[in-house]
Amino acid sequence: MRRFSVTALLLLSVAFTTLLVAKERKFTADISNMNRIFVGWVDINSDDYHRQGYSTREEYLHIINNANVAFQENLRSKLSGKTISAAKDRGDINPAGNDLYIKFSDADFTHGYRLELSIHYIAVATNTEVGSVPLKTYTGRLCGLEGCMRKELEEVADDLAKQLRGGK
Repeated sequence: MRRFSVTALLLLSVAFTTLLVAKERKFTADISNMNRIFVGWVDINSDDYHRQGYSTREEYLHIINNANVAFQENLRSKLSGKTISAAKDRGDINPAGNDLYIKFSDADFTHGYRLELSIHYIAVATNTEVGSVPLKTYTGRLCGLEGCMRKELEEVADDLAKQLRGGK
């Protein structure tokens, strides 16, 4: 029985360490030399409007759209010297004429207002992914959807700006 306990404890510690290492993975691709950047839309599922406490899909989409526009403006302000173009809506995925396409996937706003999303950096010339940030949960806050989404997208903009400046 003692051997089983020691083995189980060892396996649990290895599993826990593996999870911590996976969670702490750093972004390693060098995208700092890419100067023309197309930023995609952070597309939150509009069918979740009722779960988030909104009475209509249109009201919910209005909040998401405004948060995306604020996010894009925030990112532009953090990346002087780079040309940032951005999706105008959820269907706008035309990065032609740019060096880099920043695509967001798995975007969700969980109950408790925590933004989750994955980020993909795609070299437009070759249409290949040159780096990514796996699914990350941004900090929940005591606020409504609009306020929280704007604040959490500010965190996303900070992360993107750091990665686009080469980690500086």
